[in-house]
Amino acid sequence: MKIEIQNKKGLTTILSIIIDKKIIQEELDKKLLKLQSEVSLKGFRPGKVPPAVIKSQFGKAIYGEVIDKILHESSNKALEEKKIKAAGQPKIDLKTFGEGKDLNYTIEVDSLPEVNLASFEKYTANEYLVKIENKLVDEKIKDIAKNNKTFSDKNEKSEKGDLLIFDYSASVNGEKFEGGEGKNTRLVIGEDLFLKGFDQKLIDVKKGENKIIEVNLPENYPKKELANKKAKFECKIINIQKPSETKIDDTFAKNLGAKDLVDLKSLIEKQISTQYKQSLDSITKKEILDQIEKLHKLELPKSLVEQEIHLMTRQLKKEEIEKNKSKSLIIAESRIKLGLVLNEYGEKNNLKVLDEEVKAEIQKQIKGMPGQEKMVLDYYEKNPSATQSLKGSLYEEKILTLFKSKINLKKKNITISEAEKIISDFNKSSQELSAQDHSHDHDHSHDHNHKNETKDSKEKKVSKTSSNIKKKIKKVSKK
Repeated sequence: MKIEIQNKKGLTTILSIIIDKKIIQEELDKKLLKLQSEVSLKGFRPGKVPPAVIKSQFGKAIYGEVIDKILHESSNKALEEKKIKAAGQPKIDLKTFGEGKDLNYTIEVDSLPEVNLASFEKYTANEYLVKIENKLVDEKIKDIAKNNKTFSDKNEKSEKGDLLIFDYSASVNGEKFEGGEGKNTRLVIGEDLFLKGFDQKLIDVKKGENKIIEVNLPENYPKKELANKKAKFECKIINIQKPSETKIDDTFAKNLGAKDLVDLKSLIEKQISTQYKQSLDSITKKEILDQIEKLHKLELPKSLVEQEIHLMTRQLKKEEIEKNKSKSLIIAESRIKLGLVLNEYGEKNNLKVLDEEVKAEIQKQIKGMPGQEKMVLDYYEKNPSATQSLKGSLYEEKILTLFKSKINLKKKNITISEAEKIISDFNKSSQELSAQDHSHDHDHSHDHNHKNETKDSKEKKVSKTSSNIKKKIKKVSKK
């Protein structure tokens, strides 16, 4: 095999590679012998088909397979010999080929740039620690208690706040309709959750009473022909219950799954703290990423930038792509630059993500989605790219954790109101940018094998985590 550097400009190198026809013939002969033991043709015993017959019938396909194998192996060997770290897939251009001929081809490849890392001493960032006041925890617990009212039977007439249990049968113009009947329907007077104004007409009714209520069906009623139509509801009051004040004590806490009231307060405090930590950590992360970009000057591989632009714009219309061409280039270059620098920090500090860590993260996601375990597992099993992206996210988390342990990290104790303002200001500045301009609101997850330097956004994950914590707080209040 003969390898020559035909041209080199910046990070782009063109290599000329020639494979002797003898090597190609040897590979073809090996392939024919292998096929002889596998091919079954009419008129020949298994394993006894002559190579010449196999060649006459499958020659072109066999030659194509052999050339593909040689191209793959020889191009990798050429890159290794010339010590080129390829950024993406090389472009192959076949010059001469064919049976009985030398294989002559060129590969055009972008190299990964040399990255001279800035020392950790040059970085500074803020880490925010939120103090959760007892007053806020108490307010949350009161809200939970308010949403966990208990009711007891009453014999008096119904009033606002009471729970009514009733059966109903509805009709429009004397005709019943699908979905117009209900048994043991529960409704709290004053919440207005059934039909607008319906529950107000159930004030002053008694248990066992029959009540006719007329209300208009909503505009968005599933059956369009009934939308806005006046409906008559014949109601039978089964029971009336009055609300009882929920006592906030150890029993209340145990009913919500906590050990006691002190434990419940601790759980609520952790949930609130985690909620703010997720948002504030993303701000600290942005501070670090901004400095990484400012402190490093790199020549970027054209192929990686083009690949990133394609990923960013693949769902846009042609005119939108043209309109945002310069903006897309800036964002793509920023992402690739950050990806390369972060990856270099990771490699220089021997950071790796083990398969066990990826599995543990998937299990964590499964625990956070009860009842959907199979769906989560199927998603990762059927989408290897999703698993790789998750691995990239974990890798980046390790890099950022490393940064926080090495740089000048100023820890700031702040109140809830201060945290709200910091998060609000951060969100406002982000909203001022266009949807495509959020170059730092996206995460720069990386494949530390240099095969794909940029992955999907993880900021979405951060916001999902915050909303999940909010849901957990609500979930506790509904138990």
